[in-house]
Amino acid sequence: MADPSSYRPKPGQIPDSPGVYKFRDEHRRVIYVGKAKSLRQRLANYFQDLSGLHPRTRTMVTTAASVEWTVVSTEVEALQLEYSWIKEFDPRFNVKYRDDKSYPYLAVTLNEEFPRVQVMRGAKKKGVRYFGPYGHAWAIRETVDLMLRVFPVRTCSAGVFKNAARTGRPCLLGYIGKCSAPCVGRVTPEEHRELADDFCDFMAGRTGTYIRRLEKDMMAAAEEMEYERAARLRDDVEALKRAMEKSAVVLADATDADLIAVAEDELEAAVQIFHVRGGRVRGQRGWVTDKVENVDTSGLVEHALQQLYGEETGDSVPKEVLVPALPEDPEAVAQWLAGRRGSQVSLRIPQRGDKKDLMATVQRNALQALGLHKTKRASDLTTRSRALEEIAEALGLDTAPLRIECFDISHLQGDDVVASMVVFEDGLARKGEYRRFQIKGFEGQDDVRSMHEVISRRFRRYLQEKERTGEWEEGPDPTGPDPTGPAPATESPTADGPAPTGPVPAAPDQDAPAEPREDDGRPKRFAYPPQLLVVDGGQPQVAAAKRALDELGIDDIAVCGLAKRLEEVWLPDDDDPVVLPRSSEGLYLLQRVRDEAHRFAITYQRAKRAKRIRSSPLDAVTGLGETRKQALIKHFGSVKKLRQATIDEICEVPGIGRRTAESVAVALAAAAPATPAVNTATGEIIEEDDGGSTT
Repeated sequence: MADPSSYRPKPGQIPDSPGVYKFRDEHRRVIYVGKAKSLRQRLANYFQDLSGLHPRTRTMVTTAASVEWTVVSTEVEALQLEYSWIKEFDPRFNVKYRDDKSYPYLAVTLNEEFPRVQVMRGAKKKGVRYFGPYGHAWAIRETVDLMLRVFPVRTCSAGVFKNAARTGRPCLLGYIGKCSAPCVGRVTPEEHRELADDFCDFMAGRTGTYIRRLEKDMMAAAEEMEYERAARLRDDVEALKRAMEKSAVVLADATDADLIAVAEDELEAAVQIFHVRGGRVRGQRGWVTDKVENVDTSGLVEHALQQLYGEETGDSVPKEVLVPALPEDPEAVAQWLAGRRGSQVSLRIPQRGDKKDLMATVQRNALQALGLHKTKRASDLTTRSRALEEIAEALGLDTAPLRIECFDISHLQGDDVVASMVVFEDGLARKGEYRRFQIKGFEGQDDVRSMHEVISRRFRRYLQEKERTGEWEEGPDPTGPDPTGPAPATESPTADGPAPTGPVPAAPDQDAPAEPREDDGRPKRFAYPPQLLVVDGGQPQVAAAKRALDELGIDDIAVCGLAKRLEEVWLPDDDDPVVLPRSSEGLYLLQRVRDEAHRFAITYQRAKRAKRIRSSPLDAVTGLGETRKQALIKHFGSVKKLRQATIDEICEVPGIGRRTAESVAVALAAAAPATPAVNTATGEIIEEDDGGSTT
């Protein structure tokens, strides 16, 4: 690991002008390429205190052993040179988009004497006209089969073409009219090329001309009573329309545009591109990449534009490129795109209308692609095994943690404080083992104290189960006083899914003996200990969890915390975090566990908050059902007016006796606010609505 100060350029040595820079390692390999409007200002950011750098940037500058730069005259030249160097050196710390598969294109080989229509993959060749990419090769073949009725262009290979020319007999397509058979001289090279040009024009979106021409010829043939020819032309028109229907109209103004959307998390990003030509989606492609450098959405978009258009020219670069976020220097990127196309290119974010709606569709595709990628990655047995081994090695565990439990605290400004416990076994979620907690040992916002309480209660139940089954050896009393407070909270065992909005059943007192086992002999909840306990947070949360285990005399469970801001792994009693490699499968697994605990906790917290907001003071009246509550509200108009009513007036409501009326009056008096609530923004007094909640 190199010290960046050992290769830092001298003050004043770096020019204050646009340019491109390269970081090299000790073996002179290029590990990172970047560009800047001002090389002096940009490079100075890399040579600051290491603690202030992003972990990915810190790893890069400590891996590097030298830095060099090249001055250019404009930002556009910097963009071009950066792309060229990334392609040439393939730096390990640059974001590189790679297709998740080789997408097929519909290609027309205009560089041959007799152009051929075919499916092509891989690198593009000079002199070949490409359309797409398509999601599947069969989609191309269906489209071509429909269009060969009208544009009978050659589709056979060179070997078949030469054999037909040698024997003087065309292939089957030539006999059925789906090939003009240039191999046997039925058309001249010029006539065949004209057919190929018309085919390309139709695929490029200029469809109206050919359909109108065919319809005109069809009507003329019908007037001349050439009904067989008119029928063939009718079938040709229908074939072209069916080919057009395979790509639905999405933009009514026949726009040529590419729409790019990005879905990302801390570690990975997915990019989806829709190619719209003539207002129709002509192709779609997508990539998933590791975020090996500290880059935001704007940077991801800029890298995607470089990958998409770095080797494209002419009409392959559309007139309009729609993106979710503009690059850092949009004018330079737009100028670079215009240079690739040969005319002006609009680079912008769609704000309204059909283009914004289509961008939302592309964004959904990007989110689905990222989710699918993560699902495939998580379901791979070899990958999960490697992740567990990496975690064990990084944390110094004797064995791989086959059972991992993660805890997270969730609240809204100190209200409705809840916690979640999620379980992963062998790297996969065990949703039937998930648990939820209500924090009732104290009031207010204190994540550290909440974490201590939840960990204490969870493992006290574990010790009670061991004691009941005779597995507990002599030692600290597992049923001693709760160190977190006198009032036990409640746990709600539940499978994954939205938290129920009804009453949550209270668990037995945590100091009482554990419940007996079921008749089938299966252990109750909290019976199995994890090999690794993960908390969502940094040093304070980890220290609270470790303290809770120590107070219960448990010393055989590893504890760590995952801080979301920098994805650092914290261990008890360590002043510095463990930084796993960005590409580590172990880090990816810990992140999934942490994110699942956060999702489960916040779902429960939102359900509790919604239930509290919908609550009414009448809920506290014993024996008062929903029907009689509605009758009271309907009779008086609101809870406020009901509170002002006398007991005799309440008794006038059908179905309400004197005892119930007295209970209602007592409950409303107890729930009456001491002072009226005031909206601090407007100064208005907040009244109660008909349901009894504040507005």
